[in-house]
Amino acid sequence: MSKRILIIDDDNDFVDAVTNLLEAKNYEIITASNGKEGFESAKKNKPDLILLDVMMTKKTEGFDTARSLSSDESTKKIPIIMVSGIRKEMNVPFSIEPNEEWLPVKAFIEKPIKPNELLQKVEEVLK
Repeated sequence: MSKRILIIDDDNDFVDAVTNLLEAKNYEIITASNGKEGFESAKKNKPDLILLDVMMTKKTEGFDTARSLSSDESTKKIPIIMVSGIRKEMNVPFSIEPNEEWLPVKAFIEKPIKPNELLQKVEEVLK
């Protein structure tokens, strides 16, 4: 049975590219274009992994969504990989690292990301 991945991102081009990449590796893909829709989809569809953007309808939406997912009983065990260009967009001078309280994700990856790097991280987190 293939692993199910939920992509929460409002960039249609990114979603299409990542969907094609992951489907070619036999992953089942579900998508959501904002944090609220993604949170509901995660509760309903129980994905094996979530790829989460930061800046959607508001600049910090992904951070808020990650904390909501990690504090909800039905979704807290689903690993999250945050994929974002927020450091470049907001000119953040430091790296963003996972943290149980503030950023409860397994990994933080900067956009743009090379396809092989994304696949490697997805496979690593799903093991």
